[in-house]
Amino acid sequence: MRTLWLALCALARLWPGTLAGCAEAGRCCPGRDTACFVRGWRLDRVYGTCFCDQACRLTGDCCFDYARACPARPCIVGEWSPWSGCADQCKPAARVRRRQVRQEPRNGGAPCPPLEERAGCLDYSTPQGQGCGHSFVPAFITTSAFNKERTRQAASPRWSADTEDTGYCMEFKTESLTPHCALENRPLTRWMQYLREGYTVCVDCQPPAMNSVSLRCSGDGLDSDGNQTLHWQAIGNPRCQGTWKKVRRVDQCSCPAVHSFIFI
Repeated sequence: MRTLWLALCALARLWPGTLAGCAEAGRCCPGRDTACFVRGWRLDRVYGTCFCDQACRLTGDCCFDYARACPARPCIVGEWSPWSGCADQCKPAARVRRRQVRQEPRNGGAPCPPLEERAGCLDYSTPQGQGCGHSFVPAFITTSAFNKERTRQAASPRWSADTEDTGYCMEFKTESLTPHCALENRPLTRWMQYLREGYTVCVDCQPPAMNSVSLRCSGDGLDSDGNQTLHWQAIGNPRCQGTWKKVRRVDQCSCPAVHSFIFI
């Protein structure tokens, strides 16, 4: 390629105008544009019509200087915004975060990644500060990774800053689940793909999901004798739900990360 470039430069000095290309014409076009061409040398050493559009890389008819005149520029995005609050209080809802495009992709550069992410959430207090959210019969669960983000103060003002309850862990054996769980591939709901029938899963009960009076989480199945079929639902996709049976209560969860969840 370097030899070809030097040869073309020498040709241009001998016969000015023969080295017309994208740079000289000032052309760089997105996509496939049949009008985006000049007369000049192509990369296959053929002189004639050559193109300066993005698709010329696929069709093999780029002008010799396309890569230099029209360098690929990837999409560049900014940082994620803070998570929004839950869209609603006292029932399963969604929170969202967004990021902005700082540079649009050009000339075949990498496309922009997703600019919005959504995740399930559940607020345990009304705007007036009244407690709620503990009357749900099914167990609402999400990935244990969410526990790193939520705080007691933000989600439930009823919890005192001095409260240091360590919570507890419930182990369940999954009995059934809907096919919608396996279809999830969004970044923050992909954890649902790992829900399987017949597996033992761990669900951590921690504030603010833990009621400050009863010190229990809704749907924890603690009163079940182990033969009762209990219901659960994934936060973030209400169609991902199923049944399980209680195995036991333990102090600390010890399941693999993909089988570790939290009550929410």
